[in-house]
Amino acid sequence: MTTTSQTPVAMTIAGSEATGGAGALADIKTFQALGVYGCLSLTCIVSFDPKNDWGHRVLPIDQQTLADQLEVNTTAYDLDAVKIGMLGSPDTIETVSATLRQQSPKNIVLDPVLICKGQEPGAALDTDKALTSKILPLADFVTPNHFESLSLSGMDQIDDVADLEEAARRIHERSGAAVLAKGGVRIAGPDAVDVFHDGETTEILSSPKIGEVAVAGAGCSLAAAVTAELAKGATPLQAARNAKAFVTRGIEARISSHAPFDTLKQVNEAS
Repeated sequence: MTTTSQTPVAMTIAGSEATGGAGALADIKTFQALGVYGCLSLTCIVSFDPKNDWGHRVLPIDQQTLADQLEVNTTAYDLDAVKIGMLGSPDTIETVSATLRQQSPKNIVLDPVLICKGQEPGAALDTDKALTSKILPLADFVTPNHFESLSLSGMDQIDDVADLEEAARRIHERSGAAVLAKGGVRIAGPDAVDVFHDGETTEILSSPKIGEVAVAGAGCSLAAAVTAELAKGATPLQAARNAKAFVTRGIEARISSHAPFDTLKQVNEAS
C-alpha cells in the first residue's frame, strides 16, 4: 500500500477545458471542495475558439502519454473512486478500458460524453460505439445528460419526468450501473429535475431552476461530486443527493465572463 493519508483519493480521466469551467479542471476543483484528493490522467486539451462562435478545438493526448499517466496514478494511489469524462476517440477508449479492466478500481463513475465536440460525425459515431461497448460495462455509476439519456436508452424523446424515469431504468438495465439521468433545465417546469435509479430505488431529485439556460461545467461537476462522495464512502443514492446539492450551490455562485455562457463555481457548504 502506497497511500499513507486517510484522505480519500479519486482520479479523473478527462480532457482539459482551458477556461476552467468544465472537464478535468472542474473535476479537480470539485474533488478539492468536497475534501477528496484528486489526480488526473489527461485525455485531450480543449479550447474554445472565440473567433468561430466559441466552437471547440480539440488536441488529443498521445496514447503512450495517457497510458503513462494511468500507470503512475494507479500505482501511486489506492484509488477510492475514478471518474471518466471526455475520452474522444476509440484509441483513447481502448487505452482507458485496458487499464480499468486490469486494475479494477472501486467506484467507476462514467459521465458518458457521447458526442466529442469538434469531431466529424463519422468519427463521433465510432467513439460512441466504442464507449458503449468498452467503457459502459465497467461503470458502477452513470450520469447521462438529456441527449446521452436518449442515446443510451434508445428512446425517441424525453419530454417530462416520467420519460426521464423510464430512461434511467433502461440505462440501468443496459449497464447494471446506478444511474443519475440529468434533466436539468431541459425538462419543462419550474424545477431542475434529475432521476436516480439503481434497480431497486427510484428517486426524483429536484431543485428550483436558476435561470433557463444550462450553466457550463454543471454536468462535469455533478459527476465529479458523485465520484467524490462515493470515494468518501457514501451510498450511490446519498452520493446523488449530495452531488445535486453541490451543483445547485455552484450554479447559484456561477461565474460570468466574456464568453456567451456562465460557468459553475465549485463551492463547499462553508463558502
